Amino acid sequence: MLTTRYVSILATMLLTVLAFVAWIVRAESPEKTAAKAKTNVEEIQKGSTVKIEYTLTDEKGKVLDTNKGKEPLIYTDGEGQIIPGLEKALRGLRAADQKRVVVPPEEAYGLIRPLIEVPKERIPPQAHRVGFSLMVRNGNSPPIPVKVKELREKTIVLDANHPLAGMSLTFDVKVIGVEPAQIK
Repeated sequence: MLTTRYVSILATMLLTVLAFVAWIVRAESPEKTAAKAKTNVEEIQKGSTVKIEYTLTDEKGKVLDTNKGKEPLIYTDGEGQIIPGLEKALRGLRAADQKRVVVPPEEAYGLIRPLIEVPKERIPPQAHRVGFSLMVRNGNSPPIPVKVKELREKTIVLDANHPLAGMSLTFDVKVIGVEPAQIK
């Protein structure tokens, strides 16, 4: 009777071990589980609300701007709220992804445009100072910001370039969060 009892206990233990081994074999590896979890995370696409942390440097590596340790930059993908080259490079990333993006001038603030020379009488007298910023309009076009670059005898030279025009910009970006596009 004692041996039958031991056999019964051993059989139960063996079945338990076999069930455990079968469960382990069916279980996915941590890599597969992580990959599967990542596919369920929202990726940046048109209409997504995106939160990023970034550091912007110029061609020489000088830091021009950063929001590290501050509030994240929030933008809606596809709305033109950040420079086109950066927006395009971030599309498809997910929360916690990090990326270094080099944006050429054509996809950032543009190439350097020629200076504009206008007659002095077309500019308000209070703006007749080098460095003065104002908005100008050409016909029905939207107003653009310009700076007085130079005063001449009968004309004023205006610069309509963004301060970062003509520069390749490097962004070190970390995606903090991605929310799916809102259905309107």
